[in-house]
Amino acid sequence: MKLEEILSIGGKPGLYKLIKATRQGVLVESLTDGKRMPVSQRAEVSALSDIAIYTYEEEVPLSEIFDKVYDKAEGGLAIDAKTASNDELKAYMEEILPNFDQERVYPSHLKKLFSWYNMLHAKDMLIQETEDASAEAEESAKEGE
Repeated sequence: MKLEEILSIGGKPGLYKLIKATRQGVLVESLTDGKRMPVSQRAEVSALSDIAIYTYEEEVPLSEIFDKVYDKAEGGLAIDAKTASNDELKAYMEEILPNFDQERVYPSHLKKLFSWYNMLHAKDMLIQETEDASAEAEESAKEGE
């Protein structure tokens, strides 16, 4: 899953696709409505590839969490973060990552995680790493011929 180009912007809902870097910041496109907008260098911008979930042993990258959610949901949507209670979100997360740090991972984090997953799923942007690696191997094999 290529999360380097998918951004979360502090103070703005949803996710954004990186279009290009500019001198003043970056140009992004909303995954929700497709509108493009510039984002200042001073804005809190995080690539999803840089985000991880705390466990009691280590931090697990978001791409691995998304892969686990994908497996649990059998390729479908995850729990609906808007309608689920905090207890339901925690229980769902425990099934995916039993050792997540419940003191450091708040319900608001889980709501973002599952809403982001469902948003990426709706846009067909969830490609598991094994599928992604095999697709790259096929491409390089074709180029070598």
